[in-house]
Amino acid sequence: MGTALIVEDHPEQADLVARILRMRNYAPLLAETGESGLRLAREQIPDVMLLDLMLPDINGFDVCRRLRTDPATRLIPVVMLTALNDVQHRVHGFRVGANAYVTKPYGVEDLFEAINAARAWRESMEQRALQGEIHVELNSEITLLKDLNDFLMLVCQSTPLVHEQVMQLRQAVMEMAHNAIEWGNRHQSESLVTITYRIFEHRLEIVIRDQGPGFDRRHLPHAAVADDPFTHLDVREKLGLRAGGFGLLICQGMVDEMAYNDKGNEVTLIKRFTTGGEAALEPGGPDLLAPGPGKETS
Repeated sequence: MGTALIVEDHPEQADLVARILRMRNYAPLLAETGESGLRLAREQIPDVMLLDLMLPDINGFDVCRRLRTDPATRLIPVVMLTALNDVQHRVHGFRVGANAYVTKPYGVEDLFEAINAARAWRESMEQRALQGEIHVELNSEITLLKDLNDFLMLVCQSTPLVHEQVMQLRQAVMEMAHNAIEWGNRHQSESLVTITYRIFEHRLEIVIRDQGPGFDRRHLPHAAVADDPFTHLDVREKLGLRAGGFGLLICQGMVDEMAYNDKGNEVTLIKRFTTGGEAALEPGGPDLLAPGPGKETS
């Protein structure tokens, strides 16, 4: 039925999982450290990885993060197996790209339900012609944006984007994420900002969503517009807002496409890869996202 890479440093635990997997005709591969697991993942490209979090060299979170930023391994389904069952560790697991999270002790059906869900994710990626998808969640705290910036740099390193494109995309993502925290979630730390990175053959697509009520950018007198980029400054002064309001215009110039959902609490940024200095367009690419009302930007 497939191969399953077990990354577990306790031999008795690894042997138990291997015996369970053979019951469903999986061929198990074993690795006792995070580094050896990464090496086997690149060499064998297993149908699923069963990943323990507490490893002797690097932890399972770092293993998963490195899998997702390596073009050769980013589509390997990952099931985290761990005794750490608190919400914080579970959320962290999904932040770094895990597809399922199973806590010890678990039943046989629990394990295979998680494996099936993880493999279904990969099938979905292939059907949508995706070369990778990474989902990140952040609490609404500006200090967390540095980690987001670092993670974005890792993602971009695995794409054909040149340095100038990476810097442009970074600026646009940081601006939109900042606005999601400040304007969308109103600095309510418990409210989440979700960022989804989708890598296609010719483009990188980043979706940023907050939990706020949304905005209609057709009615934002305190935000700059291309036809009249300065009138909003007087409006901002009367409303007691800080100087600014140019973020939306700047971001539109940093990416190839930018569009919002109808509610206005989700923005999609698209940066196309270049070939010979020209944008690499996919058939129907420009029509991928319909223009619509959007959220406020500072």
